[in-house]
Amino acid sequence: MKILDKLIIKEFLKTYFFVVVMLILIVLVLDFTEKNDTYIRNQVPAKDILKYMGNYGLYLNNLLTPITVFIAVIFITSKMAGRTEIVAILSSGVSFVRMLRPFLFGAAMIGAVSFLLNGWVLPGATAGVSEFKIRYLEKGQASTDPNIHIKVGPNAYAYMNRFYRTSNTGYYFTLEEIRDGQLWSKLSSDRIQWDTAKNVWRLENWRLRVLKEYGEEYTVGSELDTILSISPADFDLPENHHETLKLPELSRQIKILEDRGADNVSYYRIERYVRFMSPFAALILTFIGVIMSARKTRGGSGFQIAMGFLLAFIYILLFILSRTFAEAGTQFPILAVWLPNIVFALTGLILYKTVPR
Repeated sequence: MKILDKLIIKEFLKTYFFVVVMLILIVLVLDFTEKNDTYIRNQVPAKDILKYMGNYGLYLNNLLTPITVFIAVIFITSKMAGRTEIVAILSSGVSFVRMLRPFLFGAAMIGAVSFLLNGWVLPGATAGVSEFKIRYLEKGQASTDPNIHIKVGPNAYAYMNRFYRTSNTGYYFTLEEIRDGQLWSKLSSDRIQWDTAKNVWRLENWRLRVLKEYGEEYTVGSELDTILSISPADFDLPENHHETLKLPELSRQIKILEDRGADNVSYYRIERYVRFMSPFAALILTFIGVIMSARKTRGGSGFQIAMGFLLAFIYILLFILSRTFAEAGTQFPILAVWLPNIVFALTGLILYKTVPR
């Protein structure tokens, strides 16, 4: 690696780190100002606030990576172009592709770190943010949302009117088996509680209806211990549960949901696709950023930086839309998730024809 390569990588990473820190600090200050009254009213300990801000900062780092990479690349490249350094490099016989190498190497380093953060660090931070909000910002929610529906098998569906976290107790529980649009059996009870000692569910005042070809079989009882393919955690999952799982845990959860035939398994699959897709964004946006700012302009680097912000926001918007389409049940979810990278990669290849040689 030549001295120039090391210099470019050093400046790229240093600028990226500076932009990341500044944007995160600005957002954290605004977030703290907005929630400060709530912190005082709920007497939130300072150490918990600092922990929350650290976790939220990690979350913001992942969210802002496309912007920060793009801005860092454009700032460095436009500054080199303004000092005619790029012209000197290309005039010395170095090809544009060769000049791209240190930029892409730095982007690959950022992408690798981003993959590690997304797979193993960020899920814990996301869980910490959710826990903090429930504990201090949404106090008083002792139970889950009402009317819980869970698919627990290929043909089995569970329903609970409400589940209380503190006692692992639910009310008005039903478990239905439906095949070919017809009800085969229905188990219902007024109360259901998780027995932590036996790892079984205890039903109180239960009724079991089994429909047969001629008539039905009806059984009732006061108490019944039964094993179901669900646990209290299944009734207490946050909306962003797929975002709080480390990569190995996410793969295991997908397998569990696939075995159950659960409808929400697509959210977990898409989250896994996103974690493998995101690191490549740094490479693609770096490629476009160098191309856009390689020319020397009379107005300086302000226009390129503004365009960098615009394109980075377009990328994030496209990413959000494509993920929404994937979660809505498109036929090719992996293609929808990769759509922003595909679109920007093709854009970069088109722009590549306009760069100085």
